[in-house]
Amino acid sequence: MNRSMDKLISLGLRNTPLILFVLIFIIFGIVSPKFFTWQSLENAVKQASYIGIVAVGMTFVLLTGGIDLSVGSNMYVSTVVAGLLIQRFSASVGTALCACLLAGVIFGAINALLVVKFKIIPFVVTLGTMVVGRGVGLMLTKSRAVNFPDAVAKIGSAETAGIPWPILIFAVIVAAAWVLLNRTTLGRQIYAIGHNLEGARKAGIRTERGQATAYILCGLFAALGGFISVAQLGNVNAGFGRGDEFDAIAAAVLGGVSLFGGVGSVFPGVVLGAVLIQTVSAGLVSARVDLYLHDLATAAIIFLAVLIDSVRNTQLRKLSRRNIRVEE
Repeated sequence: MNRSMDKLISLGLRNTPLILFVLIFIIFGIVSPKFFTWQSLENAVKQASYIGIVAVGMTFVLLTGGIDLSVGSNMYVSTVVAGLLIQRFSASVGTALCACLLAGVIFGAINALLVVKFKIIPFVVTLGTMVVGRGVGLMLTKSRAVNFPDAVAKIGSAETAGIPWPILIFAVIVAAAWVLLNRTTLGRQIYAIGHNLEGARKAGIRTERGQATAYILCGLFAALGGFISVAQLGNVNAGFGRGDEFDAIAAAVLGGVSLFGGVGSVFPGVVLGAVLIQTVSAGLVSARVDLYLHDLATAAIIFLAVLIDSVRNTQLRKLSRRNIRVEE
């Protein structure tokens, strides 16, 4: 009986994102019947696509036991670079996208250099690059908005087989990240680094390479997420990306990625986490909740994500020890 209950509790803890998503969707559906439709779900996934892509990148860093607070500034700087290339040099959309991604990789590489080579705490490094990155973006734009042409906006509105491009791009990124983490040596090394850094080093794993790769990928996906967001908004203003780092972290943690490293998956975890956050935001609008309470709801989600992560890890460790005793 006890073992059956332990298995049930363990199953619930491991599927917390799905349980929360279903509960919240039902609650908002009851409050606002219009919300309880397929179109509402599609809109939530579409709007969550950009933060989901950023959260996938954040997952790589969190799995190594690190954190990246600079992804919002990365999104801003990278998309500004793309926009200015189009405005001032009449660059094509493809060229602008490549420049955006390259800027994101460079941003991530700077974080990787400071964390891996100079051994500075990730929180301090990325807090610093968050401020510096925002300053660079403001310097490049003189705090003015950067408008993008209709060719970019079409990416945000185009569909294939009835599926919006942002959702398709999100799906491709999730699939690629899942394969990398679960079917490659590098992916297994990233999990090992987060689970036990010293143990991974003793096992012969090149831990510095794994950590650096995580930050670079995080930078790449932050830039791509920024570009997808711009494709839906049409421009970049001085506040673009601000606060998105916390949504990305919350989405990853709600999806089951541990802040302590070594635990989590991009599918279905991070996908559900990103959609969950957007569902709450859309639900608050649909239920006509006071706009000034939305930030409080976001803060509550972040707190809930950290609380769930702490409780989940504690309980899973207890269940693991209990099962070992039973087997002995």
